Amino acid sequence: MKKPLLWCAAALISFSSLAITPQPFLQTKVQFSQSQQQADILVLLVPEKSGELNLTQWSRASRTQINRAIQVAEFTGKSGSKLEIIAPVGLDYGRIVLLGVGEPAKLSRAKAEEIGASLSTHVNATSAKRVHVNSQLISDTALNTSMSTALAHGMELRNYRFDRFKSKPEARPAQQYSWQVADVAASQARYQQLHALAQGVFTARELTNLPGSNGYPEAFANYAHEVLAPLGVKVTILGPEQVKALGMGSLYGVSQGSDKKAHLLIAHWPGAEGQPIALVGKGNTFDTGGYNLKTAAASILRMQTDKAGGAAVVGAIQALAGQQAAVNVVGVVPLSINMISGDAQLPGDVVTAGDGSTIEVGNTDAEGRLILADGIWYAREHLKARAIVDIATLTGAKVGALGSVYSAVFTEHSDIEQTLHQAGELVQERVWRLPLAGYETITKSRIADRINTGSPGAQAGAIFLKHFAGDTPWAHIDMAGDAFSDSAKGIHPEGANGYGVRLLTEWVQLYQQQAN
Repeated sequence: MKKPLLWCAAALISFSSLAITPQPFLQTKVQFSQSQQQADILVLLVPEKSGELNLTQWSRASRTQINRAIQVAEFTGKSGSKLEIIAPVGLDYGRIVLLGVGEPAKLSRAKAEEIGASLSTHVNATSAKRVHVNSQLISDTALNTSMSTALAHGMELRNYRFDRFKSKPEARPAQQYSWQVADVAASQARYQQLHALAQGVFTARELTNLPGSNGYPEAFANYAHEVLAPLGVKVTILGPEQVKALGMGSLYGVSQGSDKKAHLLIAHWPGAEGQPIALVGKGNTFDTGGYNLKTAAASILRMQTDKAGGAAVVGAIQALAGQQAAVNVVGVVPLSINMISGDAQLPGDVVTAGDGSTIEVGNTDAEGRLILADGIWYAREHLKARAIVDIATLTGAKVGALGSVYSAVFTEHSDIEQTLHQAGELVQERVWRLPLAGYETITKSRIADRINTGSPGAQAGAIFLKHFAGDTPWAHIDMAGDAFSDSAKGIHPEGANGYGVRLLTEWVQLYQQQAN
């Protein structure tokens, strides 16, 4: 057995080729109080069928105008509905926005976040600098806290911009939001948890959006170190020679045709005792397909998103550390760049993985499972993980089966599947279980222990990866088609959306709670 490589980050990290550095994502500011604040816009959260509105601060003329507008517009407070009143009589606000929240007890967290995102786009279309959100019509204190903070979270998620390569970027949203809530302390505490989660999503979006020549393996790893280390995360980066020395030929081979060789990123948040939960994310920083070249221009143009699984793992570790979560969790991101040259891997080549298995490379464009194989093995063998979940933009077959409404999950462990399902429903990054049974032999090779191809494609990827988890409880998430938004919608701006961060962050904590 190879000697475990422990945390020795200082000896292995080189910043000589760091191309991209982290930057602040938001200019908006949020505060909570129990009193009314001066602002350019007043947003009033209105439950469905509230009847005539009568806030104590409003004059008779104000109440008459606002309720007349409600009557004429037939505004009922339905979830997500809005009614704007310009220059309200007798009030020092330029606008009042009545924001419908439906029946508060039935409003899901995800729907509240969508409403918050919609509010952000509405406010951003105005010149307002200060916005006051009044939640006093939500009488239940716990609901008041959860709804207000979910709305604020949704606004933040929508306000992300990827503009680092624009010579003259448009000004980012920079409003100051004051939230009038029932319980300031509880709201502030919950908001801080969600804000940490949003920061993890932003990091994943940023890493995924980075072009291939900027977000290559070493640059990705160093960016992750800069983000994670200040939070108390123990970061180790294994360079190409360390990857080779550990026998991870399956990972190393994918990048051998590039001058940007393979790396392995390990990020450990030691928030609890015991064996860690491992998250393993595919970090193929650009995918030409290798000698099985991608020939569709639209497809290859977007291949910087092939690192979205690895980005999701980094974002989830950041979120958990930012939340000071009581979990022992480690992220493992095998990093490669799949290029063509005289040194590149060829179809039909045989490589040897870290566990000693030989693999026939039936298709150089099925590289994700090659790098994940060694990442999963490393988590099992060197980190002694008690459970492993890997996540990847792995197969077009998954898109054919489920589109982008669900990610596919493969596992033989019902506790992992059930908690993944629960987490996915909570944040609307939903998963659907596909079968493994009956497909055990589809990656059998004529000349090696296994081959990295097979049909059906999604099952072939999962069956291939299952071997490297050994007896460790394991699940594979195929998130192909989920990582990129063609246009802004809901909580997502156009471009990389950070899919997987919220799913994994919630899952780790649910799985930990179940174990307790």
